Amino acid sequence: MKAISELLEATTARAIPVVRGVPEERLDAPTPCADYDVRALLNHLLSVIVNFQALAAKEDADFTTTPDRTTGSDWRAAFEDESARLVKAWAGPGAEEGTTGAMGLPARTVGHMVLLDTTVHAWDLARATGQEYEAVPEVVAELGPAVEAMAPMARQYGVFGEPVSAPEDASEFERLLATTGRDPRWSPR
Repeated sequence: MKAISELLEATTARAIPVVRGVPEERLDAPTPCADYDVRALLNHLLSVIVNFQALAAKEDADFTTTPDRTTGSDWRAAFEDESARLVKAWAGPGAEEGTTGAMGLPARTVGHMVLLDTTVHAWDLARATGQEYEAVPEVVAELGPAVEAMAPMARQYGVFGEPVSAPEDASEFERLLATTGRDPRWSPR
Protein backbone atom coordinates (compact mmCIF):
# COMPACT_ATOMS: atom_id res chain seq x y z
CA MET A 1 0.00 0.00 0.00
CA LYS A 2 1.48 3.33 -1.11
CA ALA A 3 1.62 6.28 1.22
CA ILE A 4 -0.93 9.05 0.66
CA SER A 5 1.97 11.49 0.20
CA GLU A 6 3.36 9.42 -2.70
CA LEU A 7 -0.04 9.24 -4.36
CA LEU A 8 -0.57 12.97 -3.84
CA GLU A 9 2.83 13.70 -5.34
CA ALA A 10 1.88 11.72 -8.44
CA THR A 11 -1.56 13.29 -8.83
CA THR A 12 -0.44 16.87 -8.14
CA ALA A 13 2.30 16.42 -10.75
CA ARG A 14 -0.51 15.92 -13.28
CA ALA A 15 -2.78 18.62 -11.82
CA ILE A 16 -0.15 21.39 -11.85
CA PRO A 17 0.17 21.56 -15.67
CA VAL A 18 -3.64 21.67 -15.95
CA VAL A 19 -3.84 24.61 -13.54
CA ARG A 20 -0.95 26.33 -15.34
CA GLY A 21 -2.85 25.84 -18.60
CA VAL A 22 -6.08 27.52 -17.47
CA PRO A 23 -6.45 30.68 -19.59
CA GLU A 24 -7.68 33.84 -17.86
CA GLU A 25 -10.51 34.18 -20.40
CA ARG A 26 -11.92 30.78 -19.31
CA LEU A 27 -12.28 31.63 -15.58
CA ASP A 28 -16.04 32.13 -15.98
CA ALA A 29 -16.54 28.94 -18.03
CA PRO A 30 -18.75 26.10 -16.73
CA THR A 31 -17.21 22.90 -15.40
CA PRO A 32 -18.47 19.33 -14.99
CA CYS A 33 -18.90 20.26 -11.32
CA ALA A 34 -22.25 22.04 -11.75
CA ASP A 35 -21.91 24.28 -8.67
CA TYR A 36 -18.63 25.78 -9.87
CA ASP A 37 -17.34 27.77 -12.80
CA VAL A 38 -13.59 27.54 -13.44
CA ARG A 39 -12.74 30.42 -11.06
CA ALA A 40 -14.84 29.01 -8.21
CA LEU A 41 -13.41 25.54 -8.77
CA LEU A 42 -9.82 26.85 -8.67
CA ASN A 43 -10.60 28.70 -5.44
CA HIS A 44 -12.26 25.61 -3.97
CA LEU A 45 -9.34 23.38 -4.92
CA LEU A 46 -6.79 25.80 -3.45
CA SER A 47 -8.80 25.96 -0.22
CA VAL A 48 -9.01 22.18 -0.08
CA ILE A 49 -5.27 21.83 -0.58
CA VAL A 50 -4.52 24.36 2.20
CA ASN A 51 -7.07 22.91 4.64
CA PHE A 52 -5.95 19.33 4.12
CA GLN A 53 -2.41 20.36 5.03
CA ALA A 54 -3.79 21.25 8.46
CA LEU A 55 -5.72 17.98 8.65
CA ALA A 56 -2.54 16.01 7.93
CA ALA A 57 -0.98 17.71 10.97
CA LYS A 58 -4.10 16.90 13.06
CA GLU A 59 -4.96 20.61 13.24
CA ASP A 60 -8.32 22.28 12.73
CA ALA A 61 -9.31 23.18 9.18
CA ASP A 62 -11.64 26.01 8.20
CA PHE A 63 -13.96 25.15 5.33
CA THR A 64 -16.38 28.01 6.11
CA THR A 65 -14.84 30.47 3.66
CA THR A 66 -13.26 30.20 0.24
CA PRO A 67 -11.13 33.23 -0.54
CA ASP A 68 -10.80 34.34 -4.15
CA ARG A 69 -7.18 33.62 -4.94
CA THR A 70 -7.56 34.17 -8.68
CA THR A 71 -7.41 37.97 -8.48
CA GLY A 72 -4.37 40.00 -7.59
CA SER A 73 -2.01 37.06 -7.16
CA ASP A 74 -0.21 34.39 -9.11
CA TRP A 75 -2.69 31.63 -8.39
CA ARG A 76 -0.88 29.23 -10.70
CA ALA A 77 2.32 29.51 -8.64
CA ALA A 78 0.27 29.39 -5.43
CA PHE A 79 -1.30 26.12 -6.54
CA GLU A 80 2.11 24.61 -7.23
CA ASP A 81 3.53 25.83 -3.89
CA GLU A 82 0.52 24.69 -1.86
CA SER A 83 0.55 21.31 -3.63
CA ALA A 84 4.17 20.81 -2.55
CA ARG A 85 3.20 21.75 1.02
CA LEU A 86 0.31 19.28 0.86
CA VAL A 87 2.58 16.42 -0.18
CA LYS A 88 5.06 17.35 2.56
CA ALA A 89 2.30 17.55 5.18
CA TRP A 90 1.01 14.08 4.31
CA ALA A 91 4.58 12.71 4.39
CA GLY A 92 4.97 13.96 7.96
CA PRO A 93 5.24 11.56 10.89
CA GLY A 94 1.83 10.23 11.94
CA ALA A 95 -0.10 11.93 9.14
CA GLU A 96 -1.85 8.68 8.20
CA GLU A 97 -2.30 7.46 11.78
CA GLY A 98 -5.27 7.92 14.09
CA THR A 99 -8.13 10.22 13.23
CA THR A 100 -8.35 13.78 12.02
CA GLY A 101 -10.87 16.45 11.25
CA ALA A 102 -14.08 17.56 12.92
CA MET A 103 -15.79 14.27 12.07
CA GLY A 104 -12.97 12.19 13.60
CA LEU A 105 -12.47 10.13 10.45
CA PRO A 106 -9.53 7.79 10.01
CA ALA A 107 -6.58 9.84 8.73
CA ARG A 108 -6.09 7.64 5.67
CA THR A 109 -9.76 8.19 4.72
CA VAL A 110 -9.18 11.94 4.99
CA GLY A 111 -6.10 11.48 2.80
CA HIS A 112 -8.28 9.72 0.24
CA MET A 113 -10.61 12.72 0.27
CA VAL A 114 -7.89 15.19 -0.71
CA LEU A 115 -6.47 12.72 -3.21
CA LEU A 116 -9.92 12.42 -4.78
CA ASP A 117 -10.51 16.17 -4.86
CA THR A 118 -7.15 16.83 -6.46
CA THR A 119 -7.60 14.10 -9.07
CA VAL A 120 -11.22 14.74 -9.99
CA HIS A 121 -11.01 18.54 -9.94
CA ALA A 122 -7.92 18.45 -12.17
CA TRP A 123 -10.08 16.49 -14.63
CA ASP A 124 -12.93 19.01 -14.17
CA LEU A 125 -10.57 21.90 -14.95
CA ALA A 126 -9.05 20.11 -17.93
CA ARG A 127 -12.47 19.36 -19.40
CA ALA A 128 -13.70 22.91 -18.83
CA THR A 129 -10.65 24.46 -20.50
CA GLY A 130 -10.06 22.05 -23.40
CA GLN A 131 -6.98 20.37 -21.95
CA GLU A 132 -5.97 16.74 -21.73
CA TYR A 133 -5.83 15.01 -18.36
CA GLU A 134 -4.93 11.44 -17.59
CA ALA A 135 -5.37 10.26 -14.02
CA VAL A 136 -2.55 8.29 -12.43
CA PRO A 137 -3.56 4.59 -12.66
CA GLU A 138 -2.23 3.80 -9.16
CA VAL A 139 -4.26 6.68 -7.74
CA VAL A 140 -7.42 5.51 -9.50
CA ALA A 141 -6.87 1.95 -8.23
CA GLU A 142 -6.43 3.26 -4.67
CA LEU A 143 -9.46 5.56 -4.90
CA GLY A 144 -11.92 3.06 -6.41
CA PRO A 145 -12.77 1.18 -3.19
CA ALA A 146 -12.45 4.35 -1.08
CA VAL A 147 -14.94 6.23 -3.27
CA GLU A 148 -17.41 3.35 -3.15
CA ALA A 149 -17.13 3.31 0.66
CA MET A 150 -17.52 7.07 1.09
CA ALA A 151 -20.19 7.57 -1.61
CA PRO A 152 -23.31 7.18 0.59
CA MET A 153 -22.08 9.74 3.15
CA ALA A 154 -20.72 12.02 0.40
CA ARG A 155 -24.14 12.03 -1.29
CA GLN A 156 -25.88 12.66 2.02
CA TYR A 157 -23.71 15.77 2.56
CA GLY A 158 -24.04 16.93 -1.06
CA VAL A 159 -20.38 16.32 -1.88
CA PHE A 160 -21.21 13.75 -4.59
CA GLY A 161 -24.14 13.90 -6.95
CA GLU A 162 -26.26 10.89 -7.73
CA PRO A 163 -24.25 8.30 -9.65
CA VAL A 164 -24.24 8.58 -13.42
CA SER A 165 -24.36 5.57 -15.73
CA ALA A 166 -20.91 5.01 -17.16
CA PRO A 167 -20.67 3.80 -20.75
CA GLU A 168 -20.09 0.09 -21.17
CA ASP A 169 -16.56 0.73 -22.45
CA ALA A 170 -15.73 3.18 -19.61
CA SER A 171 -12.27 3.16 -18.10
CA GLU A 172 -11.73 2.64 -14.37
CA PHE A 173 -11.32 6.41 -14.00
CA GLU A 174 -14.52 7.12 -15.93
CA ARG A 175 -16.37 4.72 -13.60
CA LEU A 176 -14.93 6.59 -10.61
CA LEU A 177 -16.12 9.90 -12.09
CA ALA A 178 -19.59 8.44 -12.64
CA THR A 179 -19.71 7.29 -9.00
CA THR A 180 -19.08 10.90 -7.91
CA GLY A 181 -22.02 12.03 -10.05
CA ARG A 182 -20.05 13.29 -13.04
CA ASP A 183 -20.73 12.49 -16.66
CA PRO A 184 -17.38 11.02 -17.69
CA ARG A 185 -17.95 12.20 -21.27
CA TRP A 186 -18.85 15.79 -20.26
CA SER A 187 -17.72 18.58 -22.54
CA PRO A 188 -18.44 22.31 -22.53
CA ARG A 189 -21.32 23.47 -24.69
